[in-house]
Amino acid sequence: MLPALLRHLSNFHDHTTLVLKHHGGTFRFEGAWFTNTGFIGTSDPMNVNHIASKNFSNYGRGSNFQDIFYFFQGSILNSHPDVWKQQRAMFNSYLKRKTFMNFFQQTMKKKLEKCLLPFLNDVSEIGAHVDLEDVFSRFTFDSICTIAFGFDPNCLPNKFNELRDIAYQKSLPVMDEVIIYRHFIPSYLWKLQKWLNVGHERKLREAEENLDRFLYESITFSKQEQCKCSSSEEMDDFLKALTKEGSGKGEMDEKYLRDNVITLFLAGNGPVSSALSWFFWLVSTHPIVEAKIIQEIKDNCPTQEENQIPSRDEYLDKLVYLHGAICETLRLYPPVPFEHICSIKSDILPSGERISPNTRLLYSLYAMGRMEQIWGEDCMEFKPERWVSERGHIIHVPSYKFIAFNQDLEVVWVRILASFK
Repeated sequence: MLPALLRHLSNFHDHTTLVLKHHGGTFRFEGAWFTNTGFIGTSDPMNVNHIASKNFSNYGRGSNFQDIFYFFQGSILNSHPDVWKQQRAMFNSYLKRKTFMNFFQQTMKKKLEKCLLPFLNDVSEIGAHVDLEDVFSRFTFDSICTIAFGFDPNCLPNKFNELRDIAYQKSLPVMDEVIIYRHFIPSYLWKLQKWLNVGHERKLREAEENLDRFLYESITFSKQEQCKCSSSEEMDDFLKALTKEGSGKGEMDEKYLRDNVITLFLAGNGPVSSALSWFFWLVSTHPIVEAKIIQEIKDNCPTQEENQIPSRDEYLDKLVYLHGAICETLRLYPPVPFEHICSIKSDILPSGERISPNTRLLYSLYAMGRMEQIWGEDCMEFKPERWVSERGHIIHVPSYKFIAFNQDLEVVWVRILASFK
Protein backbone atom coordinates (compact mmCIF):
# COMPACT_ATOMS: atom_id res chain seq x y z
CA MET A 1 0.00 0.00 0.00
CA LEU A 2 2.97 2.36 0.49
CA PRO A 3 3.50 3.03 -3.26
CA ALA A 4 -0.20 3.91 -3.60
CA LEU A 5 0.06 6.28 -0.64
CA LEU A 6 3.13 8.03 -2.04
CA ARG A 7 1.45 8.30 -5.45
CA HIS A 8 -1.41 10.25 -3.87
CA LEU A 9 0.63 12.55 -1.61
CA SER A 10 -0.27 15.57 -3.76
CA ASN A 11 -3.99 14.94 -3.10
CA PHE A 12 -3.58 13.01 0.13
CA HIS A 13 -6.63 14.40 1.95
CA ASP A 14 -9.06 13.72 -0.90
CA HIS A 15 -7.62 10.24 -1.45
CA THR A 16 -7.85 9.48 2.27
CA THR A 17 -11.48 10.64 2.29
CA LEU A 18 -12.34 8.19 -0.51
CA VAL A 19 -10.57 5.33 1.29
CA LEU A 20 -12.31 6.11 4.59
CA LYS A 21 -15.72 6.25 2.89
CA HIS A 22 -15.02 2.91 1.19
CA HIS A 23 -14.13 1.29 4.54
CA GLY A 24 -17.02 2.76 6.53
CA GLY A 25 -14.99 5.45 8.31
CA THR A 26 -12.04 3.44 9.66
CA PHE A 27 -9.22 1.54 7.93
CA ARG A 28 -5.90 -0.02 8.84
CA PHE A 29 -2.90 0.89 6.67
CA GLU A 30 -0.26 -1.84 6.70
CA GLY A 31 3.19 -0.72 5.59
CA ALA A 32 6.14 -3.09 5.21
CA TRP A 33 7.45 -4.12 8.64
CA PHE A 34 10.83 -2.46 8.16
CA THR A 35 9.33 0.93 7.11
CA ASN A 36 7.37 1.65 10.32
CA THR A 37 4.69 3.42 8.23
CA GLY A 38 1.60 1.52 9.39
CA PHE A 39 -1.29 3.40 11.00
CA ILE A 40 -5.03 3.33 11.60
CA GLY A 41 -7.04 6.08 9.94
CA THR A 42 -10.51 7.11 11.07
CA SER A 43 -13.18 9.73 10.48
CA ASP A 44 -15.82 8.10 12.69
CA PRO A 45 -17.08 10.77 15.16
CA MET A 46 -17.50 8.18 17.91
CA ASN A 47 -13.89 7.04 17.46
CA VAL A 48 -12.67 10.64 17.49
CA ASN A 49 -14.66 11.39 20.66
CA HIS A 50 -13.21 8.26 22.28
CA ILE A 51 -9.62 9.15 21.32
CA ALA A 52 -9.74 12.90 21.97
CA SER A 53 -12.01 12.95 25.02
CA LYS A 54 -13.32 9.80 26.71
CA ASN A 55 -10.03 7.86 26.72
CA PHE A 56 -7.69 10.80 26.12
CA SER A 57 -5.17 9.62 28.75
CA ASN A 58 -4.38 6.52 26.67
CA TYR A 59 -3.16 8.50 23.68
CA GLY A 60 -0.03 10.59 23.29
CA ARG A 61 2.33 11.80 20.61
CA GLY A 62 4.68 8.82 20.45
CA SER A 63 8.41 8.66 19.69
CA ASN A 64 7.85 8.88 15.94
CA PHE A 65 6.01 12.17 16.40
CA GLN A 66 8.92 13.59 18.41
CA ASP A 67 11.32 12.68 15.59
CA ILE A 68 9.13 14.25 12.91
CA PHE A 69 8.64 17.48 14.88
CA TYR A 70 12.15 17.67 16.35
CA PHE A 71 12.48 21.38 15.52
CA PHE A 72 9.57 22.09 17.87
CA GLN A 73 11.10 20.13 20.75
CA GLY A 74 10.27 22.04 23.93
CA SER A 75 7.18 23.76 22.50
CA ILE A 76 3.67 22.80 23.54
CA LEU A 77 3.43 20.75 20.32
CA ASN A 78 6.30 18.40 21.16
CA SER A 79 7.15 18.53 24.85
CA HIS A 80 7.20 15.94 27.63
CA PRO A 81 3.68 15.28 29.04
CA ASP A 82 4.47 16.91 32.41
CA VAL A 83 5.96 19.98 30.71
CA TRP A 84 3.04 20.01 28.27
CA LYS A 85 0.56 20.28 31.16
CA GLN A 86 2.44 23.27 32.61
CA GLN A 87 2.67 24.97 29.21
CA ARG A 88 -0.99 24.33 28.46
CA ALA A 89 -2.04 25.81 31.82
CA MET A 90 0.13 28.87 31.19
CA PHE A 91 -1.24 29.40 27.66
CA ASN A 92 -4.84 28.97 28.79
CA SER A 93 -4.29 31.48 31.56
CA TYR A 94 -2.78 34.01 29.17
CA LEU A 95 -5.34 33.53 26.38
CA LYS A 96 -8.26 33.95 28.79
CA ARG A 97 -7.07 37.32 30.06
CA LYS A 98 -9.25 40.21 29.00
CA THR A 99 -6.11 42.30 28.43
CA PHE A 100 -4.88 39.71 25.91
CA MET A 101 -8.14 39.60 23.96
CA ASN A 102 -8.27 43.42 23.85
CA PHE A 103 -4.64 43.56 22.71
CA PHE A 104 -5.28 40.80 20.15
CA GLN A 105 -8.32 42.54 18.68
CA GLN A 106 -6.60 45.92 18.55
CA THR A 107 -3.55 44.37 16.87
CA MET A 108 -5.67 42.72 14.17
CA LYS A 109 -7.80 45.84 13.70
CA LYS A 110 -4.75 48.08 13.29
CA LYS A 111 -3.07 45.70 10.83
CA LEU A 112 -6.26 45.47 8.80
CA GLU A 113 -6.85 49.21 8.63
CA LYS A 114 -3.23 50.31 8.16
CA CYS A 115 -1.86 47.55 5.91
CA LEU A 116 -4.11 44.81 4.53
CA LEU A 117 -7.01 46.91 3.23
CA PRO A 118 -4.79 49.70 1.81
CA PHE A 119 -2.58 47.03 0.18
CA LEU A 120 -5.56 45.35 -1.50
CA ASN A 121 -6.92 48.74 -2.60
CA ASP A 122 -3.53 49.57 -4.13
CA VAL A 123 -3.43 46.21 -5.94
CA SER A 124 -6.90 46.86 -7.33
CA GLU A 125 -6.08 50.39 -8.48
CA ILE A 126 -2.89 49.45 -10.36
CA GLY A 127 -4.33 46.19 -11.71
CA ALA A 128 -1.61 43.98 -10.21
CA HIS A 129 -1.86 40.23 -9.60
CA VAL A 130 -1.05 38.78 -6.18
CA ASP A 131 -1.14 35.41 -4.48
CA LEU A 132 -3.86 35.95 -1.89
CA GLU A 133 -2.62 33.06 0.25
CA ASP A 134 0.81 34.72 0.44
CA VAL A 135 -0.83 38.05 1.35
CA PHE A 136 -2.78 36.44 4.19
CA SER A 137 0.31 34.56 5.34
CA ARG A 138 2.19 37.87 5.62
CA PHE A 139 -0.77 39.49 7.37
CA THR A 140 -1.00 36.76 10.03
CA PHE A 141 2.79 36.58 10.46
CA ASP A 142 2.98 40.32 11.18
CA SER A 143 0.02 40.13 13.56
CA ILE A 144 1.46 37.19 15.49
CA CYS A 145 4.84 38.93 15.76
CA THR A 146 3.13 41.96 17.25
CA ILE A 147 1.26 39.76 19.73
CA ALA A 148 4.37 37.73 20.56
CA PHE A 149 7.10 40.38 20.59
CA GLY A 150 5.36 43.75 20.60
CA PHE A 151 6.62 44.88 17.18
CA ASP A 152 5.52 44.50 13.55
CA PRO A 153 8.20 43.23 11.09
CA ASN A 154 6.11 44.67 8.23
CA CYS A 155 6.19 41.61 5.98
CA LEU A 156 2.94 43.01 4.52
CA PRO A 157 3.34 46.70 3.60
CA ASN A 158 0.46 48.95 2.59
CA LYS A 159 1.76 49.40 -0.99
CA PHE A 160 2.22 46.72 -3.63
CA ASN A 161 5.56 48.08 -4.87
CA GLU A 162 7.00 47.75 -1.34
CA LEU A 163 6.41 43.97 -1.28
CA ARG A 164 9.62 41.96 -0.87
CA ASP A 165 10.68 38.36 -0.35
CA ILE A 166 11.42 37.57 3.30
CA ALA A 167 13.10 34.25 4.03
CA TYR A 168 11.98 33.84 7.65
CA GLN A 169 8.33 34.61 6.81
CA LYS A 170 8.31 31.81 4.22
CA SER A 171 9.89 29.30 6.60
CA LEU A 172 6.71 28.01 8.25
CA PRO A 173 4.94 27.02 4.97
CA VAL A 174 8.09 25.14 3.88
CA MET A 175 8.27 23.39 7.24
CA ASP A 176 4.60 22.40 7.04
CA GLU A 177 5.16 20.84 3.62
CA VAL A 178 8.19 18.80 4.66
CA ILE A 179 6.65 17.66 7.95
CA ILE A 180 3.66 16.21 6.08
CA TYR A 181 6.13 14.46 3.75
CA ARG A 182 7.86 12.94 6.80
CA HIS A 183 4.60 11.40 8.00
CA PHE A 184 4.25 9.08 5.04
CA ILE A 185 7.70 7.88 4.05
CA PRO A 186 9.91 5.45 6.00
CA SER A 187 11.77 7.29 8.76
CA TYR A 188 15.12 5.83 7.68
CA LEU A 189 14.66 7.46 4.25
CA TRP A 190 14.03 11.00 5.44
CA LYS A 191 16.72 10.63 8.12
CA LEU A 192 19.18 9.62 5.39
CA GLN A 193 18.18 12.69 3.38
CA LYS A 194 18.67 14.81 6.49
CA TRP A 195 22.15 13.34 7.07
CA LEU A 196 23.08 13.94 3.40
CA ASN A 197 21.41 17.38 3.50
CA VAL A 198 19.52 16.80 0.24
CA GLY A 199 15.95 17.02 -1.09
CA HIS A 200 13.13 18.02 1.22
CA GLU A 201 15.40 17.82 4.26
CA ARG A 202 17.74 20.46 2.87
CA LYS A 203 14.79 22.81 2.36
CA LEU A 204 13.68 22.09 5.92
CA ARG A 205 17.10 22.79 7.43
CA GLU A 206 17.34 26.14 5.63
CA ALA A 207 13.82 27.09 6.76
CA GLU A 208 14.58 26.12 10.37
CA GLU A 209 17.78 28.18 10.39
CA ASN A 210 16.01 31.24 8.95
CA LEU A 211 13.15 31.05 11.43
CA ASP A 212 15.37 30.36 14.44
CA ARG A 213 17.61 33.30 13.57
CA PHE A 214 14.58 35.59 13.35
CA LEU A 215 13.09 34.30 16.63
CA TYR A 216 16.26 34.77 18.66
CA GLU A 217 16.91 38.22 17.17
CA SER A 218 13.30 39.21 17.94
CA ILE A 219 13.58 37.96 21.53
CA THR A 220 16.77 39.96 22.05
CA PHE A 221 15.22 43.09 20.53
CA SER A 222 12.02 42.73 22.57
CA LYS A 223 13.95 42.29 25.84
CA GLN A 224 15.99 45.42 25.07
CA GLU A 225 12.77 47.35 24.46
CA GLN A 226 11.36 46.08 27.77
CA CYS A 227 14.34 47.54 29.60
CA LYS A 228 13.56 50.96 28.11
CA CYS A 229 9.95 50.87 29.31
CA SER A 230 8.85 51.88 32.78
CA SER A 231 7.58 49.15 35.09
CA SER A 232 4.19 50.85 35.25
CA GLU A 233 3.51 50.23 31.56
CA GLU A 234 0.92 47.53 30.84
CA MET A 235 2.28 44.08 29.92
CA ASP A 236 0.51 43.38 26.65
CA ASP A 237 2.55 41.18 24.35
CA PHE A 238 3.17 37.51 25.03
CA LEU A 239 6.92 37.77 25.62
CA LYS A 240 6.40 40.39 28.33
CA ALA A 241 3.75 38.25 29.99
CA LEU A 242 6.00 35.19 29.71
CA THR A 243 8.93 37.08 31.21
CA LYS A 244 6.78 38.24 34.11
CA GLU A 245 5.41 34.70 34.61
CA GLY A 246 8.81 33.00 34.71
CA SER A 247 11.05 35.65 36.22
CA GLY A 248 10.96 34.00 39.64
CA LYS A 249 11.41 30.46 38.32
CA GLY A 250 14.88 30.69 36.80
CA GLU A 251 13.43 29.84 33.38
CA MET A 252 14.22 32.95 31.44
CA ASP A 253 16.96 31.71 29.10
CA GLU A 254 16.33 32.44 25.43
CA LYS A 255 15.74 28.78 24.53
CA TYR A 256 12.84 28.67 27.00
CA LEU A 257 11.36 31.86 25.55
CA ARG A 258 11.83 30.63 21.98
CA ASP A 259 10.15 27.28 22.71
CA ASN A 260 7.08 29.00 24.14
CA VAL A 261 6.82 31.81 21.59
CA ILE A 262 6.95 29.41 18.63
CA THR A 263 3.68 27.87 19.81
CA LEU A 264 1.88 31.09 18.83
CA PHE A 265 3.28 30.83 15.32
CA LEU A 266 2.27 27.16 15.06
CA ALA A 267 -1.27 27.90 16.23
CA GLY A 268 -1.84 31.08 14.25
CA ASN A 269 0.16 31.59 11.09
CA GLY A 270 -0.60 28.63 8.81
CA PRO A 271 -4.09 27.79 10.09
CA VAL A 272 -5.41 31.37 9.93
CA SER A 273 -3.91 32.27 6.52
CA SER A 274 -5.08 28.96 5.05
CA ALA A 275 -8.62 29.37 6.35
CA LEU A 276 -8.82 32.98 5.12
CA SER A 277 -7.68 31.88 1.66
CA TRP A 278 -10.26 29.10 1.48
CA PHE A 279 -13.01 31.41 2.75
CA PHE A 280 -12.48 33.99 0.03
CA TRP A 281 -12.13 31.33 -2.66
CA LEU A 282 -15.40 29.70 -1.61
CA VAL A 283 -17.26 33.00 -1.36
CA SER A 284 -15.90 34.25 -4.70
CA THR A 285 -17.10 31.06 -6.42
CA HIS A 286 -20.56 31.31 -4.82
CA PRO A 287 -21.93 34.76 -5.82
CA ILE A 288 -25.29 34.23 -4.06
CA VAL A 289 -23.48 33.61 -0.77
CA GLU A 290 -21.30 36.67 -1.39
CA ALA A 291 -24.34 38.86 -2.01
CA LYS A 292 -26.03 37.64 1.19
CA ILE A 293 -22.92 38.35 3.27
CA ILE A 294 -22.54 41.86 1.86
CA GLN A 295 -26.22 42.62 2.42
CA GLU A 296 -26.07 41.32 6.00
CA ILE A 297 -23.11 43.57 6.77
CA LYS A 298 -24.83 46.60 5.22
CA ASP A 299 -28.02 45.91 7.18
CA ASN A 300 -26.37 45.40 10.56
CA CYS A 301 -23.23 47.54 10.65
CA PRO A 302 -23.37 51.35 10.75
CA THR A 303 -22.10 53.28 7.76
CA GLN A 304 -18.39 53.82 8.21
CA GLU A 305 -15.53 55.65 6.62
CA GLU A 306 -13.42 53.76 4.11
CA ASN A 307 -11.23 51.04 5.68
CA GLN A 308 -12.86 51.36 9.09
CA ILE A 309 -13.88 48.16 10.88
CA PRO A 310 -16.89 47.66 13.18
CA SER A 311 -15.57 47.40 16.71
CA ARG A 312 -18.69 46.86 18.80
CA ASP A 313 -19.56 43.22 19.39
CA GLU A 314 -23.30 43.94 19.32
CA TYR A 315 -22.97 44.66 15.59
CA LEU A 316 -20.87 41.57 14.97
CA ASP A 317 -23.30 39.32 16.86
CA LYS A 318 -25.89 40.10 14.19
CA LEU A 319 -23.69 38.75 11.37
CA VAL A 320 -25.12 35.25 11.67
CA TYR A 321 -24.89 34.34 7.98
CA LEU A 322 -21.24 35.43 7.85
CA HIS A 323 -20.59 33.33 10.95
CA GLY A 324 -22.25 30.39 9.18
CA ALA A 325 -20.02 30.91 6.13
CA ILE A 326 -16.95 30.82 8.39
CA CYS A 327 -18.08 27.55 10.01
CA GLU A 328 -18.84 26.07 6.59
CA THR A 329 -15.34 26.99 5.38
CA LEU A 330 -13.77 25.34 8.41
CA ARG A 331 -15.91 22.24 7.87
CA LEU A 332 -14.81 21.77 4.25
CA TYR A 333 -11.23 23.01 4.67
CA PRO A 334 -10.15 22.65 8.33
CA PRO A 335 -6.91 24.54 9.09
CA VAL A 336 -5.49 21.35 10.65
CA PRO A 337 -6.71 18.59 8.29
CA PHE A 338 -5.63 15.64 10.43
CA GLU A 339 -4.29 14.80 13.90
CA HIS A 340 -1.50 12.31 14.57
CA ILE A 341 -1.47 10.40 17.88
CA CYS A 342 -0.15 7.12 19.30
CA SER A 343 -1.73 4.64 21.72
CA ILE A 344 -0.09 3.95 25.08
CA LYS A 345 -2.02 0.81 26.08
CA SER A 346 -4.30 -1.64 24.30
CA ASP A 347 -7.76 -0.31 23.50
CA ILE A 348 -10.91 -1.02 21.49
CA LEU A 349 -12.45 1.80 19.47
CA PRO A 350 -16.26 2.22 19.39
CA SER A 351 -16.14 0.98 15.78
CA GLY A 352 -14.73 -2.33 17.07
CA GLU A 353 -11.15 -1.80 15.86
CA ARG A 354 -8.61 -3.33 18.26
CA ILE A 355 -5.68 -1.08 19.14
CA SER A 356 -2.32 -2.46 20.27
CA PRO A 357 0.14 -0.44 22.38
CA ASN A 358 2.26 2.02 20.38
CA THR A 359 -0.13 2.08 17.41
CA ARG A 360 -0.19 5.22 15.28
CA LEU A 361 -3.62 6.71 14.59
CA LEU A 362 -4.60 9.51 12.23
CA TYR A 363 -8.06 10.99 12.55
CA SER A 364 -8.98 13.09 9.54
CA LEU A 365 -10.90 16.30 10.20
CA TYR A 366 -10.88 16.91 6.44
CA ALA A 367 -12.67 13.60 5.79
CA MET A 368 -15.11 14.18 8.67
CA GLY A 369 -16.35 17.33 6.95
CA ARG A 370 -17.16 15.28 3.85
CA MET A 371 -19.01 12.36 5.41
CA GLU A 372 -22.67 11.98 4.39
CA GLN A 373 -23.54 10.20 7.64
CA ILE A 374 -22.41 13.30 9.56
CA TRP A 375 -23.53 16.19 7.33
CA GLY A 376 -26.08 14.68 4.95
CA GLU A 377 -26.17 14.05 1.22
CA ASP A 378 -25.27 17.67 0.45
CA CYS A 379 -22.04 17.46 2.49
CA MET A 380 -19.89 18.52 -0.50
CA GLU A 381 -21.88 21.72 -1.03
CA PHE A 382 -20.88 25.09 0.45
CA LYS A 383 -24.07 26.03 2.32
CA PRO A 384 -23.76 28.55 5.18
CA GLU A 385 -27.50 28.01 5.75
CA ARG A 386 -26.81 24.64 7.39
CA TRP A 387 -25.41 26.60 10.37
CA VAL A 388 -28.37 28.97 10.78
CA SER A 389 -31.47 27.89 12.71
CA GLU A 390 -35.06 28.80 11.79
CA ARG A 391 -34.91 31.49 14.47
CA GLY A 392 -31.81 33.01 12.90
CA HIS A 393 -29.24 31.78 15.41
CA ILE A 394 -26.01 29.84 14.88
CA ILE A 395 -26.44 26.08 15.25
CA HIS A 396 -23.82 24.54 17.53
CA VAL A 397 -22.69 20.94 16.96
CA PRO A 398 -20.64 18.62 19.23
CA SER A 399 -16.93 19.43 19.17
CA TYR A 400 -15.96 15.91 18.08
CA LYS A 401 -18.02 16.41 14.90
CA PHE A 402 -16.71 19.91 14.22
CA ILE A 403 -13.43 21.05 15.76
CA ALA A 404 -13.12 24.79 15.16
CA PHE A 405 -11.71 27.86 16.84
CA ASN A 406 -12.84 28.82 20.31
CA GLN A 407 -15.67 31.30 20.69
CA ASP A 408 -13.51 34.35 21.47
CA LEU A 409 -11.41 33.86 18.33
CA GLU A 410 -14.55 33.39 16.23
CA VAL A 411 -15.49 36.96 17.18
CA VAL A 412 -12.16 38.13 15.79
CA TRP A 413 -12.78 36.10 12.62
CA VAL A 414 -16.13 37.80 12.08
CA ARG A 415 -14.50 41.18 12.73
CA ILE A 416 -11.79 40.52 10.14
CA LEU A 417 -14.15 39.29 7.45
CA ALA A 418 -16.73 42.01 8.05
CA SER A 419 -14.05 44.54 7.10
CA PHE A 420 -14.02 43.27 3.50
CA LYS A 421 -17.56 44.38 2.70
